[in-house]
Amino acid sequence: MDVNRGKINSPENFFFKCSSCGDSYKISLKDFILKELPKLLQTDSDKLKEFYKKGNLKFYQKHYQKQVINALQFRKAMGKIESGTMICFRENIHVIMGFPKIRRTLVLSEAIEKHFKDEIAVEEKMNGYNVRIASLDGEIIAFTRGGYVCPFTTRKAPEILDLDDFFGDNPDLVICGEMLGTENPYVSHYYPEIGKLGFRIFDIREKLTNKPLTVEERRYMMDKYDLPSVRLFGVYSVDEAPQKILELVRKLGKDGREGVVMKDPKMQIPPLKYTSSQAHDDELIYAFSFPFDLGKAFLFSRVIREGFQAHEMGESAEEIDERAQRLGKSILYPMLETIKHVSENGVAGEDLIMEVDDPEEADEFVRHLRDLGVMAMVLKFEDGKAVIRRIHQSTTDKISNYLQGGLY
Repeated sequence: MDVNRGKINSPENFFFKCSSCGDSYKISLKDFILKELPKLLQTDSDKLKEFYKKGNLKFYQKHYQKQVINALQFRKAMGKIESGTMICFRENIHVIMGFPKIRRTLVLSEAIEKHFKDEIAVEEKMNGYNVRIASLDGEIIAFTRGGYVCPFTTRKAPEILDLDDFFGDNPDLVICGEMLGTENPYVSHYYPEIGKLGFRIFDIREKLTNKPLTVEERRYMMDKYDLPSVRLFGVYSVDEAPQKILELVRKLGKDGREGVVMKDPKMQIPPLKYTSSQAHDDELIYAFSFPFDLGKAFLFSRVIREGFQAHEMGESAEEIDERAQRLGKSILYPMLETIKHVSENGVAGEDLIMEVDDPEEADEFVRHLRDLGVMAMVLKFEDGKAVIRRIHQSTTDKISNYLQGGLY
C-alpha cells in the first residue's frame, strides 16, 4: 500500500481482528464491503455494493502525525446509517456512526405538542463546530460532521479535555460536541466563559449502534469525569415548554447567543432545535459577506424563520419594524463591505487564527480544508499562531467581473 503524502490508494488486503472472537484474518476491501460490512451494520449487501459503486461509500485515507488512518466513509446517508459514518481500520475495526441531523421547529407550541410526549429537557445550542471524538485502540481521534479526521480538534481536544479516564473506562462510546471560541478556525464566536478556545459536550453515543445516553446518564457521566457540558436550562412539561423556551430564546438572542435544543429526557424521540433572531442575523451577515458562495443557500430559510418567529412571539409593530431593519442590515451592509474590499484588494476572504506548535501543523490544517473543498493558504506563522486565509473564489470572481462591467 502506497502511503506517500497526497495519495489515496485503496489497499488490496487488510488484516482484521474479529471483535467477538479476537481472531485476526486477512480479507480484501471488496470482500469486506460485500461480506463483513453488511453483518457489521446489519444492512443489505446489494445496497452497500451499489452505494460503493456510486461513490457514496468511499475508501478514505488520512495522513496524520506520521501515521495513516484508513477507513470507509459514508458520504451520504443510507437508511439508518447517517452521513459521516466512518468504518475505521486499526488493530480492531471501529464503527463511528454519523451524528443525526436535528430538525428545526418554526412554531414551538404546535410542534412541541405533536413531537414530544410528557417532558422536554431544554439545553443550550451553541455556535461552534460539530465534531465527534472517539478512541481508536487507545488513540483519540476527532471527526467532522462529514466524517473527515480533523487534525486541529484531534490535537486540541486532549489539551482542553481530560479524556484518558473517560475513554479508558468507556472505549465504545463517542463524545459529540462543539468546538468553540474566537480561535476556533471553523466558526469564530465569542463566549465570555469560553474565550479563545473551548469545548462543550451535548451528546454521548454508542459507537456501533449510535444509541444515545439519556440526558440524565450523560450529565452524570460529565460530572463523573469532570467534562464540560452544554447548559441545561430545565426540564419542562409539554404544556409549559413553549412559553419557557420563547422567554429563553429572547434572552439568549439579546446576549448574543444562538438558541436551544429540545430533547426527550430519555432520548427516545429525536431532538428539535430553535434559534434566536440575532443568530439568524449573524448567519446572514456571514453569508452575505460572501454572497456568491453562501448567500442563496442561507437567505430563504433564515427569512422564513424570522417570519414565523415574529408571528409566534406576537410582536408589536415597533418590534417587527426593529426586526425588519436588523434583517435588512444583515443582508445589505456586509455585501457592500465585501464589494468595496474586492474593488480595493481583489480578494473576498476571511482570515482564521489558530494556535499551532509549528508551521507544519498549519500546513496540515490547510490540507484538511482543501480535502473539504475549501481554498485556503497560510499567510503567516508567528509566536505559536498561524493566520490562515480562506478564499471565497466565486464571490471574488463575480464581484470582480461585475465591477469591470460584466453583465448579471
